[in-house]
Amino acid sequence: MNASNPYGLSAVWGQGDLVARTTLVLLALMSLLSWYVILAKLLEQRRQERQAREARAAFAGAGSLQKAVPALAAESPFRFLVDSAMDALRKYESLAGQVDVATWLSQDIVRNVSTLGMRMQSGLSVLATIGSTAPFVGLFGTVWGIYNALVTIGATGQASIDRVAGPVGEALIMTALGLAVAVPAVLGYNWLIRRNRLALHSVKGFGSDLHTLLLIEIEKSQRGTGARGA
Repeated sequence: MNASNPYGLSAVWGQGDLVARTTLVLLALMSLLSWYVILAKLLEQRRQERQAREARAAFAGAGSLQKAVPALAAESPFRFLVDSAMDALRKYESLAGQVDVATWLSQDIVRNVSTLGMRMQSGLSVLATIGSTAPFVGLFGTVWGIYNALVTIGATGQASIDRVAGPVGEALIMTALGLAVAVPAVLGYNWLIRRNRLALHSVKGFGSDLHTLLLIEIEKSQRGTGARGA
């Protein structure tokens, strides 16, 4: 008994023309790219979750902001927020009297949280594009397979199953492959978007806490300066 399928994927590749093979290669590349993006973003989100826990632990156990900063990893988005806020605080000296320090720090933190949110969204548009276009790429292969079946019928004058089974089978396989590529991309996109919302929520919470801590330290510094002046 011959276990090979004469109308399977290998047959589509072996008997298909340039258009059919190009469609198969395109679907394969789209599938590989979508899975790469899904895995890469998942690892990135897990790393950020670990960095969020480290940031909370560092600020909970430190007596001051200056002591907590070295505990944050250099590539951590939370370190980015802290460094940018500290730099904004140093620049504030040249704006003293023109804008309130709380407003100045709030603007800097909100702007950087938005920047981090945009970074977290990077790559997800690829999944959205693949999820929306892969079914149509598969549909193109389907139409091409049906076209080849009609050409075969017209050339031979016969519409027997053995004459059209190959092209029709190719058409159905293209449809299935298009859906097989699109479904993981769409599911992965929605899943990662939800995880991004949760991650961005933790970043916003940290930014709010950072804003409060900076104002407290500024107040302490001003009291200390006033006490020495007295």
